[in-house]
Formats: sequence, C-alpha cells, structure tokens
Amino acid sequence: MDTANQSRFEQLVLRHLDAAHNLARYLTGNDADADDVVQEAFLRALRHFHTFSGEDARAWLFVIIRHASYDLLRQQSRGRFVAIDDVPETVSAMSVESPSVAIDQRLDWSRVEQAMQSLPVEFREVIVLREVEGLSYAAIGEITGIAAGTVMSRLSRARKRLHVLLAPSRSASSDREVH
Repeated sequence: MDTANQSRFEQLVLRHLDAAHNLARYLTGNDADADDVVQEAFLRALRHFHTFSGEDARAWLFVIIRHASYDLLRQQSRGRFVAIDDVPETVSAMSVESPSVAIDQRLDWSRVEQAMQSLPVEFREVIVLREVEGLSYAAIGEITGIAAGTVMSRLSRARKRLHVLLAPSRSASSDREVH
C-alpha cells in the first residue's frame, strides 16, 4: 500500500477503532475474542482498502467486523456467549456522586450486559448498531444485509426482550412495597 492510501486508511478507518471493538465485543461476548476479531478485521480492511468506495468508512468497517465476528463464532461453534463481567469504561469514579452510586451503576450495567448477552446475536447486533452506534435503519440494513423493515422488526423484538429481562421481578417489587 502506498503512503497516500495508508494515510487515507488511517484517516478514514482507524478513527472507528473503538466503535469496531464495541460491536465485536457485543457480537462475540467478551473482550479477548473482540480483540482478535478487531485485529483480523483491520487486517482485512487494510488488505481490501482498494475496494472501499469512499461512502461511509464506519459502515464499511462494521460489515468487516460483523463478518469476522461471525467467522470466529462459527469456528468456536458455540450457541450461547459468556456474559461480560467488566464494567464499561464510561462508568468511572469521576462520573458518579458517591461510591454507593458507583456500585448501583455497576450493578445496573452488569444486568444490562447479562441481558444483552442472553439475546440472539442477530438481536444484539441491531441493538448495538442502533442504540450504541446511532446508525439509521437503512445503514444497519446495509451492514447486516437485511431490509430496513426487518431491521425495525428485529429491533422491536430485541427491545421487548430486553425490557422483559430487565424488568424487576414481581416478588422483588412486592418485597419493596411491604417494607
């Protein structure tokens, strides 16, 4: 790759490294696999950068991340994924009012992570691409190779499942009312 293309690659693609890792983490279920996927995907992206048309580097990269993630999952032949126990970097001591708030935020985030990992990978990917990455239905459709209507349907079903999984149980809410 010549210097001009390498510079263009760095400018257009490398800035999406964190978003790529985030998507890979949700698809694969853990940071170690996500690291492997991102490394493989960036190598593929670099090798095939000449095919990039210049439209949307993030969407182009997400397609590669998605394919690399599914390749890894097929190799591992696992149906369910291990829940992520790590607290996201966005929750830091600087961003909370007190240690008890930090603990509550970690517990809440842990529940969200566990709920996300219990969803089928097809639901996780549309949730991440829409809610975390803020992509349009059309862009998600292009990345996943499905129609925008199917994206909306999967997103709706994924949100409903998450709502059920994250809703407090009846016994927990009735315990709070009694005390």
